[in-house]
Amino acid sequence: MGAVPPGSRNGRRPATATTSTIRAGGLEVTVPTLWNSPEDSSMGPMGIVLLGPPGAGKGTQAALLAADLGIANISTGQILRANVAAGTPLGRSAQRYMDAGDLVPDQIVTEMVFDRLGSPDCEKGYLLDGFPRNVHQAKTLDHWLEENCTPIGAAVSFEITEGELLARLTRRAAEQGRSDDTAETIRHRFEVFGRSTRPLLDYYAERGMLISIDAIGPAEEITARVRSGLAARAAAAPPAIERIQLTQPAVQVAEPAVAFAPPAPA
Repeated sequence: MGAVPPGSRNGRRPATATTSTIRAGGLEVTVPTLWNSPEDSSMGPMGIVLLGPPGAGKGTQAALLAADLGIANISTGQILRANVAAGTPLGRSAQRYMDAGDLVPDQIVTEMVFDRLGSPDCEKGYLLDGFPRNVHQAKTLDHWLEENCTPIGAAVSFEITEGELLARLTRRAAEQGRSDDTAETIRHRFEVFGRSTRPLLDYYAERGMLISIDAIGPAEEITARVRSGLAARAAAAPPAIERIQLTQPAVQVAEPAVAFAPPAPA
């Protein structure tokens, strides 16, 4: 290991109390700076899983975080649409189920994700939005990553109440003229999420990877919470991912909502 920079903790240089602006598509937020240089802002090779019910804001935060960290943003919805539009063998297989009104089987979705993870832009790290959706997929993913790609280093769970979720999606339905976002269907999605995806929280918590984030508030506050959580996770990370160059946050978010499990015993 090289010399520790003066004034640092755990070999990391102290952050300066400044802010940075993140831009992704039509989004722009200003948050406290947690990294000291462009080199520090890159998390290096690490995978991050985003968890949360539909409407929790995963898509917005994925775009912002991927732009901020310089890593690939992988959405299963986008992968599915891209494969169908390109007419790939996997896309044609998925189209048959979609035309019949059925869910696309796990095996097809999983193969699409693995194919995407093999792209060069994933070498520096990646965000997974919408995958895995259950513990079986998570175990399959971990097994594949052991041999083929950078492993998962953190799982960020966006926590939101059913009442807030109902308000968000009802408002979106009115703005976009969507008839599928009724109160009944929103509650059903929340219940489905609880049954199928909630066990993933235990799966990642047992491995010391879980970061729980309060997903209620302005986008910039939520982004700051996630970044603070990742910094804390990196500070407590085992040697396997010690290379992640993040510092402790210089500016505290009011009423922090970040909660993460301690690393699992070796």
